[in-house]
Amino acid sequence: MRTLLIKALVICLITAIVPVFGQQPLDGYIEAGLKNNLVLQQKNIALDKALLALKVANGMFSPSLTLLGNYTTGDGGRSISFPVGDLLNPVYSTLNQLTGTNNFPTIENVNQNFFPRDFYDVRARASMPILNTDLIYNRKIKAQQTLLQEAEVAVYKRELIRSIKVSYYNYLAAQQGVLIYKSALARAEEGKRVNESLLENGKGLPAYILRSQSELENTKAQLADAERQVENAHLYFNFLLNRDAHAEILTSEESSLNIDDSNLNTTQNREEFLQLQTATQIQQDVQEMTRLFWMPRISGFIDLGAQGEQMKYNSNANYYLLGVQLEVPLFAGFTNRHKIAQSRLDVKSVDLTLQHTTRQLNLGLETSRNALLSAKQNYRSAQKQLEAAQSYQRLIEKGYKEGANTFIESVDARTQLTGAQLQLALNQYRVLIAMANLERETASFPLK
Repeated sequence: MRTLLIKALVICLITAIVPVFGQQPLDGYIEAGLKNNLVLQQKNIALDKALLALKVANGMFSPSLTLLGNYTTGDGGRSISFPVGDLLNPVYSTLNQLTGTNNFPTIENVNQNFFPRDFYDVRARASMPILNTDLIYNRKIKAQQTLLQEAEVAVYKRELIRSIKVSYYNYLAAQQGVLIYKSALARAEEGKRVNESLLENGKGLPAYILRSQSELENTKAQLADAERQVENAHLYFNFLLNRDAHAEILTSEESSLNIDDSNLNTTQNREEFLQLQTATQIQQDVQEMTRLFWMPRISGFIDLGAQGEQMKYNSNANYYLLGVQLEVPLFAGFTNRHKIAQSRLDVKSVDLTLQHTTRQLNLGLETSRNALLSAKQNYRSAQKQLEAAQSYQRLIEKGYKEGANTFIESVDARTQLTGAQLQLALNQYRVLIAMANLERETASFPLK
């Protein structure tokens, strides 16, 4: 009965190792990760802020309307005297004598303070820039910064996708490890049972029982460690998706391992290039804006309002005021010259970074491609090793039961089979992980 159970476990294990888990659940997890990942949400907030900053820059070209009002009153301080009485009183006196009337009264001299008394001024001001190169380049820079932030979001999305895939494959590989050690545990128990049977029949040794027990305990420890690896992989995968730590991870199976990497041979789609090209354009715009510091700035305004004293209003209080303002920078202690030199250095620095990043990304592409080729070769080799280990284990176990092989050979055969199964499972998922890394290096995964 135990022999049949062992054969069934081995068949199930081999069947589980050869198929490759399908992409349907993984695609769903990638979509969920792109939707729920907290860091990506922060990146999207930064993108939204960049878009709003661009709208602010565009709004600076539109007219602005402001309501202004002030009320002032005061007394004392400087004043100016008007000798109106001294000038007109002699004339008025002569006129009274000539006419024989008092129609022309005596008036006092006027002493007028500079402070207005009970004066109000309420106006609506519409202003608009007419010529301002700083606003023009500021809008261009904000647009480029928006593109920069969009590229940063795309870069993180691709890195998150790679992490989700690698974590998913690591989880499946850890599950395969648990199945393999369970199968090894069943074989170890069967080996111990065989040794106990041989001892009862006078053909075995007590030392073989002790050695079988040691093998059994060692396999149990390896199984416990494999189960902890499954738990850790489970927790990390759910962490990436920002969901409950113990949420179930669904899997599916396909019949073969099909990987087509023929089109993954360029890094031209990498968003990092767009980031650096955009950063270069930003620095060039800053340099040009600084170089045009001497350009005049022209703006216009119109005021429509009313003013008067003692809060009285009539048609005479209405007024309008139209104006144009001109500002031409002439000298600022050579600061603009130094800013231009700084901008040139910034452009050169970004250009050098672009060259370095290009070489670095091309190196990463070649390294990932070589890693994928190596993983494929190791996987094919592991398949042949498993076939050989299975045949060897069957022959040794049969020979040991018949007395043709030693106990040490049977232990070695079981160890080789367990190792071959582990290597096949690990190399299978190493191929998929290498594929995910190559896909990341070429930025070939389609982003919505």
